[in-house]
Amino acid sequence: MNDLIKAKEILENGAFTCVLVKGDEVISFSERGVKPLLALLSQSKSLESFCAADKVVGKAAAFLYLLLGVKKLHALVISEHALSLLLGNGVAVSYDTLVPMIRNRTDTGFCPMEQATMNCSSPEEALAAIKETLKKLNS
Repeated sequence: MNDLIKAKEILENGAFTCVLVKGDEVISFSERGVKPLLALLSQSKSLESFCAADKVVGKAAAFLYLLLGVKKLHALVISEHALSLLLGNGVAVSYDTLVPMIRNRTDTGFCPMEQATMNCSSPEEALAAIKETLKKLNS
């Protein structure tokens, strides 16, 4: 079975927010937001041949997927900025719903991660902005 199809099926049929697949290896998370991707980055795990399926992909998550090396991604919801960033960096993207920007969890404004990375031009710059924003949100 195609890895991207497998990742999508696992995402849609399980209680997961993010699923990465390469052959028989499956990595799945049920945590929301960018924390699962940050956890993978902290493990220095290369995901270059992995396909990913994710419930919500904003620009922050898109930058993290670039750092992880994912080349194929399906999002249930993706922001226009994330889609543009991923396609511009050679990632094959499919999605169910395209939105102008990702909203926050209470639907009272935009996602703080989307806002934090809006003016970032590199994955490294975005990673620093994400970590700084998480620090502020958790304090």
